[in-house]
Amino acid sequence: MITSVILLILGFGLPFGYFYLKKNPQFGGKLEKDEKVSLRKSEHWKKGTFQNLSKTTMDMNLFKLPGLIKENVKGRKARDPKKLIPIAPFKASDFNKDGVPKFIWYGHSVLLLQLNDKNILIDPMFGQDASPVGPIRTKRFSANCLELIEKLPAIDLILMTHDHYDHLDFHSMRLLRNKVETFLVPLGVGRHLLKWGVDSKHITEFDWWQEHKLFGIDFIFTPSRHFSGRGAFDRAKSLWGGWILKSGKHSIYWSGDGGYDEHFKLIGEKYGPFDWGFIECGQYNERWYQIHMYPEEAVQAAIDTKVNQAIPVHWGAFSLALHHWTDPIDRFVKASEVNNQQYLSPAPGEIIEFGQLASNSWWKKYL
Repeated sequence: MITSVILLILGFGLPFGYFYLKKNPQFGGKLEKDEKVSLRKSEHWKKGTFQNLSKTTMDMNLFKLPGLIKENVKGRKARDPKKLIPIAPFKASDFNKDGVPKFIWYGHSVLLLQLNDKNILIDPMFGQDASPVGPIRTKRFSANCLELIEKLPAIDLILMTHDHYDHLDFHSMRLLRNKVETFLVPLGVGRHLLKWGVDSKHITEFDWWQEHKLFGIDFIFTPSRHFSGRGAFDRAKSLWGGWILKSGKHSIYWSGDGGYDEHFKLIGEKYGPFDWGFIECGQYNERWYQIHMYPEEAVQAAIDTKVNQAIPVHWGAFSLALHHWTDPIDRFVKASEVNNQQYLSPAPGEIIEFGQLASNSWWKKYL
């Protein structure tokens, strides 16, 4: 009887699972044989996947997964804001092209940056769900964020760090694909954009340390200690990393997702110092500490890369770990002050210009 039930479940479940993986657009593009041949040319592709510079593991397996899911569900309300976090409306008059670098952080890792009078979007995940295909949904702390895309200024360029759902969003890209003509992305990420209707002539892929000059800005794709993947069979089949942007007068570093490692010192020695450093700070846990930094490590990363003003990102929009939603910023501020590291803590949607200070504790209104 039990065997019959199991066979019945498999009989219905396996075809459904195959159809779901095959047809759901959220998974993006499939790695084809000709692309795999191309990816093998990278020195960071080894044994069929991309590899970090240092050995990297996670304390996770199928036996521990049920306990983690239980922990996540049980304590989520206590970890989230007490009410929705508003995002300041975009004011074009305050984001005018006057040669002064400026940025707007929209929570998590979404950034609108203006440099050399060019508008650059980084990891434009404006969607409402950071787990669109998982058993547990991860809702955004702010409402109706996809509507923000229609109110943004003309975008000259999109930068991507990797293909995880909380960074590369299907619904956001469907709205942006015909509004932007230049996409700079890691190796292998282009296949997702192609699947969603972006023309191949608009996509340029990068390996670590590869440089490209555009709009009078040098773009350098840098290593991070992380991984990639959107489906069941594409883990580490595309690259991940951070970005350096250097204009004639200004230098900016975007760390991308990843754990603390020696690459920060390498970046600081080779390309530092930086005016602004946007440093990953959030969604950490002892089980995966090698792929996401603790706040104290994020501050050390800013010091290593020779950042003048550090801005913590990867927090303030989703609860993707077991810590309280304000734990990242509280610990980052404390560690910055202990280490005499300058920092900015702008509210979502706030416009920050070069030389401006933004260190108000806005998040305390939502505790």
